[in-house]
Amino acid sequence: MLAVMSDARSPSGPQSPRPVVVLDCDPGHDDAIAIVAAAHFTDLAGITTVAGNAPLPRTTHNALVMRDLLGIDVPVHSGADRPLVREPKFAPDVHGASGLDGADLPAPTTPLDGTDAARFIIDTVRSNDGIWLVPTGPLTNIALALRLAPEIADRIRGISLMGGGSFGNRTVMGEFNIWADPEAAHVVFDAGVPLTMAGLDVTHQFLATPARVDRVRALPGQLAEVLADLLVFFSATYGEIHDDGALSGGAVHDPLAVLAVTHPSIFESVDRRVDIETHGILTRGMTVIDERTVRARAAPNCAVLTTVDADAAFDLIHGAIAHYSR
Repeated sequence: MLAVMSDARSPSGPQSPRPVVVLDCDPGHDDAIAIVAAAHFTDLAGITTVAGNAPLPRTTHNALVMRDLLGIDVPVHSGADRPLVREPKFAPDVHGASGLDGADLPAPTTPLDGTDAARFIIDTVRSNDGIWLVPTGPLTNIALALRLAPEIADRIRGISLMGGGSFGNRTVMGEFNIWADPEAAHVVFDAGVPLTMAGLDVTHQFLATPARVDRVRALPGQLAEVLADLLVFFSATYGEIHDDGALSGGAVHDPLAVLAVTHPSIFESVDRRVDIETHGILTRGMTVIDERTVRARAAPNCAVLTTVDADAAFDLIHGAIAHYSR
């Protein structure tokens, strides 16, 4: 059954407190947009970085750049530089060698706050009841935290992740974030924490079309200029790797994992059992979504996002960029 996700932030009712979030990311063009959204719409307790779209030194560098561009006082901790058991694989064909190719980025001026993301996640969960974890890269840091301190699973409000779907982008069935470290994804999906999954089925509905990029570029300030340049590069790489006309812009995946926490009413979702394939030759990294109607199926463990009001989502992102780009 499709469900419209309830939104405690509705203006017609009492305002709930802003969710406390740790954003775990591998910036990445769409991660950069997710950082803007998390800074604007949540109480951002920290940013943790993981190897994924680029090697860890680059993803960490990019997170520090974004922190400076936004001018936010949020700790950044680097984490895992490789998957739990496999060799690291990156995505220069989509994000360029730096992870954020396409814009003239300033050098970071603020230092890294720590190098043990898993420990930072554990400590932050222990000191904040009802925290959300929002991973937008491979799930290595989250899995390490849950393995080191399994009791934190009961204190986490939820994990809203970008990853998975009913089809893949790195392989036929493997979406990059899950495919990059399926063993970590297996740990997270089996941890008993409430999960929300922004997979490719929904993120391919949220595109950096030329008109949307133009709206960003029309905003004043350095941040808007940088993000517009990044989105132009990102959309160009999407055009190069997809059939002509398949997509009208780059799929801006990662901010949807943030907006699913802060503005759930713009989504529809279904509750499903989702398991991770770790051994398949053709299906490694597949999120196996149980769509059956048989009564013997396993209980759901995940709210799978199915649709998004893309115009409403972009308006939210545009407003967040405008807030910081002056």
